[in-house]
Amino acid sequence: MSASRVCALFLATSLLSGCATQPSWPKPPAGHAQPPHPQGPFAELENRIAAHHGTDRSGFDLLERNDRALQWRLALIDSAHHSIDLQYYVWFGDQVGRLIMYRVLDAADRGVKVRILFDDLNTMLRDMTHVELRDGLLARIDRHPNIEIRVFNAWQERALLGRMFGVATEFKRLNRRMHNKQMIVDNRAAIIGGRNLGDEYFGLNPEFNFHDLDVLGVGPVARQASQVFDRYWNSDWVRRIPKGEAGDLPSPDDELGAMARAELLRHPSLQALDAAGTDWRIPLAGLSATLSAGVSQVHTDSPSRASSVRNHTPEAFRALMRSARGEVLITNAYIIPDSHFMDDLRELGQRGVGVRILTNSLASHDVPAVNSHYQAWREPILATGARLHELRADAAVQGEIVDLPPLRAGFVGLHTKAMVIDRERAFIGSMNLDPRSEILNSEMGVIIDSAPLAERLAQRMERDMGPANSWEVTRDTEGALRWRSDAGELTRQPARNLWQRIENLVFRFFPANLY
Repeated sequence: MSASRVCALFLATSLLSGCATQPSWPKPPAGHAQPPHPQGPFAELENRIAAHHGTDRSGFDLLERNDRALQWRLALIDSAHHSIDLQYYVWFGDQVGRLIMYRVLDAADRGVKVRILFDDLNTMLRDMTHVELRDGLLARIDRHPNIEIRVFNAWQERALLGRMFGVATEFKRLNRRMHNKQMIVDNRAAIIGGRNLGDEYFGLNPEFNFHDLDVLGVGPVARQASQVFDRYWNSDWVRRIPKGEAGDLPSPDDELGAMARAELLRHPSLQALDAAGTDWRIPLAGLSATLSAGVSQVHTDSPSRASSVRNHTPEAFRALMRSARGEVLITNAYIIPDSHFMDDLRELGQRGVGVRILTNSLASHDVPAVNSHYQAWREPILATGARLHELRADAAVQGEIVDLPPLRAGFVGLHTKAMVIDRERAFIGSMNLDPRSEILNSEMGVIIDSAPLAERLAQRMERDMGPANSWEVTRDTEGALRWRSDAGELTRQPARNLWQRIENLVFRFFPANLY
């Protein structure tokens, strides 16, 4: 199941709901992003962008391929000279999670200052299917003199039973999580988007892998992202990672030591990717030729989880959507629309704006519960005049850009959250079109005004909406739904197996706002 749904299913075990009180832990001391230094590869790259396009422009590159998304994260970490800030909903202890942590530790050993901000859900998950309390391991990492770890909206009691009791007594507070995802290096380069740090987001999960999207930005966008990071880092809802029994720093034969690292790097896909390390000077030197210049706005929600606070990111998304003159392309993994979204679709249709939407099919879904509540919206969406597409579980892009060879996963799922307006502006972020993103979770995303970047993203979205990658949902002459692709035509929604259809039926009786 998607990490973005783990919290909902964990919290659903409680039948009680306490009040959304502010946590009582001590607030850590304030801290702020380092100013950008004049030295380093990203300073040189930003100076070239400014010289050609102006100081208000950043350079952007889409990170769609899972191999490139992992490589550029490693490149940024390995090339950092001064600072690394990482803000993630989850950072698993699986292969990708450990690989990135190894490189962060290496950067800290070089003297780079590292700040890590997790949602506290992360401290109880080894991967998306295994619960493991990780306070001790993270506290050991936090002991490094150049690393500080904080957690957002923490459980007061750290043991598993204590956390379950916390759900029963503080449901409203604990049901609101930090879903943001970003990495900022030297306050000059940033990666913002939909990927958490875990195997399935980078093509290394043998069960299934996500088709996802981030954007790499160099320039003022990094400072905009840093403002978001600092806002959360200094929030009343953040605490230092609990120390617990931290122990010593890694020994050669433990999870963070040299032997574990060597074993990890023997993974065939990571060997093919040359994940052991490379000279990043050549890729960095060539990066400027691939960047699209544009003006950016990084949006986020308030870190406050007070019941009176409304999320800002959905409003920014809808304002951008309403600004369309001729075309809207939306790719979003989890869609359970609200009345505002449907009103906007109808208004766009009445103005003659062409709208195409891609989301998961039941077959490609990692969480049938979401599909249970989405499926009733297919006909209303089509009634607005929008075209609707659903990803195939055997999409052609799986072999092209999702799985890391030689691995081949059982199926591909969609995790992207993106929109293109009139092939001029693009939104890329963490926000789904569902109740959790609208009301409960905090989200973030970047709006980029860049016709070249928007055109490139639009072409990729159209490819994903094509018959080799998705089913187009239509209505026949009698109004019945049909699913069409180059695999043929179906009269009921595609599914991988009977069990998925049973799950889809059962979860209709669960509240939609859990998802």
